[in-house]
Amino acid sequence: MPRSTNSPPPKGGSVTLAMVARRAGVSPQTVSNAINSPDLLRPETLERVRRAIDEMGYRPSRAAQTLRTRSSKLIGYGIQPAPDGNPPPVMDRFLHALSQAADEAGYRILLFACPPGGPSLDGYEELLARHDVDGFVLSNTARQDPRQAWLAKRGVPFVGFGRMWSGRQIGDWVDVDGAFGTDAAVEHLVALGHRRIAFLGWPRGSGVGDDRAEGWQRAMRRHGLPTRGRRAESAGDVEAARTAVKPLLDAGATAVVAASDTLALGCYHALRERGATPGRDLAVVGFDDSPTAAILSPSLTTVAQPLEAVGRECVRLLLARMATPDAPPGRVLLEPSLVVRDSARAAAR
Repeated sequence: MPRSTNSPPPKGGSVTLAMVARRAGVSPQTVSNAINSPDLLRPETLERVRRAIDEMGYRPSRAAQTLRTRSSKLIGYGIQPAPDGNPPPVMDRFLHALSQAADEAGYRILLFACPPGGPSLDGYEELLARHDVDGFVLSNTARQDPRQAWLAKRGVPFVGFGRMWSGRQIGDWVDVDGAFGTDAAVEHLVALGHRRIAFLGWPRGSGVGDDRAEGWQRAMRRHGLPTRGRRAESAGDVEAARTAVKPLLDAGATAVVAASDTLALGCYHALRERGATPGRDLAVVGFDDSPTAAILSPSLTTVAQPLEAVGRECVRLLLARMATPDAPPGRVLLEPSLVVRDSARAAAR
């Protein structure tokens, strides 16, 4: 319910856009639309917001209004908390690469907090209402992600680190070809003599996870190797992976390709429970080349994402979109590389 409009304007300070939004019972973005894009609102909503503006004596700052035509040199990036409180190292590395690329282009990354539980519009509305940013970089793109369509409708420049995994493709994106990476992992294992190669991934429906599973399946089919009974699913933590990989070990797998280094570490734990050794008794390949991969014992063979190139391409596409809003979408798919270490050895004869 909208707040009563009979209360007097606040004293002791200037009226802000957020205060008008509370008075009218709408979001800050709706107030911004009433001022800058009134055609986006329903007549009754527009009237309610304008009434609140008049009664409170709100006057948009001239500086804020000019930001639509004057660059702030700020790029918004939403930080989403990890379920276990520990953000994946790959995202830390991406943020560093993104910040460096933005700095070289004369921009700064403005970080803001996003709520847990998947992509949402929280935070994006408020930043746009204040006109603090020239555009956004999105990450953790997922199925049914609302951000791309919402930003595109409002003409806000953005680029995604990650594809849209369902429905119509919208906007610019840069992504890493996960299927290429797991395909390369299987090729390496086949060359080492492995034929019973299993895959430990995330539950089906994860866009990134399904992409990585597809590369494993593709390479296995190419070599005429069976996949039935050789795929397991796990949540993205070590303990869950330790449990999930056990049926694959029981079924006689000689190698496991994991969808992340975290899942690969779960394989290490499961093997050591059995008195077995990673590398010697089971070849293990991870994905992401996290900082721990090289210091594990044995060191982990893994797929490395070209995060510096991802950061550069995100900034390049975003600046191009700012310069030419009506240009065709730019989409870049980068190939990862296999980093061979001690955890993937030749199959026992």
